[in-house]
Amino acid sequence: MVRLQTWLSSLATAYDPVNTAGRRSRCDAPRPRWWTTVGLGLAAPVIIILLAMTNSAVASEPVLLHAAGSLRSALTEVASAFEAASGQKVDAKYGPSGTLKDEIAGGMRAEVFASANMERPQALAAAGKSGPVVLFARNRLCALVRPGLAVEPATLLDRMLDPNVKLGTSTPRADPSGDYAWEMFRKADKLKPGAFGALERKALQLTGGPNAPTAPPGRTIYGVLVAEGKADIFLTYCTGALEAQKQNAGQQIVPIVDELAVGADYGLTVLSRASPQAYQFAMFILSVDGQRVLARHGFAAPLLRP
Repeated sequence: MVRLQTWLSSLATAYDPVNTAGRRSRCDAPRPRWWTTVGLGLAAPVIIILLAMTNSAVASEPVLLHAAGSLRSALTEVASAFEAASGQKVDAKYGPSGTLKDEIAGGMRAEVFASANMERPQALAAAGKSGPVVLFARNRLCALVRPGLAVEPATLLDRMLDPNVKLGTSTPRADPSGDYAWEMFRKADKLKPGAFGALERKALQLTGGPNAPTAPPGRTIYGVLVAEGKADIFLTYCTGALEAQKQNAGQQIVPIVDELAVGADYGLTVLSRASPQAYQFAMFILSVDGQRVLARHGFAAPLLRP
């Protein structure tokens, strides 16, 4: 480990246009803007990505982004800012992280993969299909509740267990949101033995599957499903619940108590044989500008300084 850290440090110093002694290095060029916004305070995987970047001309083909559906609004804004700053186009495909990972593993061409969990991109890295995985955003699970249904954090579990209440989730394994809901069910079982089985049986897996409905343009599917009466309570990301509430007057966001709370770590990786511009886009997501966009959309941005 010490040798690896020394190796990374020496490479980073060699790459830095101003070395640790404060002298201009052989390339005698100013630091690029992303260097000052990202810095050397990141973990080793990010340093490796930095070293993979080049200053080559903008490619004629767009960067191919595959990203979790919960990132659509945030990364659409990030991509627009990157395009404006660099002139490089980004072609994005959004969907359940598990489905996207399987498509990439099966040969679908992709360059940057932004997942709603760490396991899916780590599986690609372990298979030699991508580089290191960086934690670039965090989210949480919330309950989106239909208007008129009386629910508070302290009564949420009882309402979820109520046979007369329709409980919506995404699809486990295909979509991390579903996996996180099942993790919450397991926590519930510790508070109320038998709760896991009851919740698993009644949960309506309304999104994330191959035949899942799609939302109209400008709408989030969770808000649509609750508005249509398909679910009384929908367990989804807090960011998605916030979007749904803005689009559907009266829908409630109920926080989940600590005993049941589930957090979501989002992982970013660049696929093997990606273009230099793909690495540049990945670094833009990790930059202060990119992280601020994520924060504005309700994500916790771990690379922003307190």
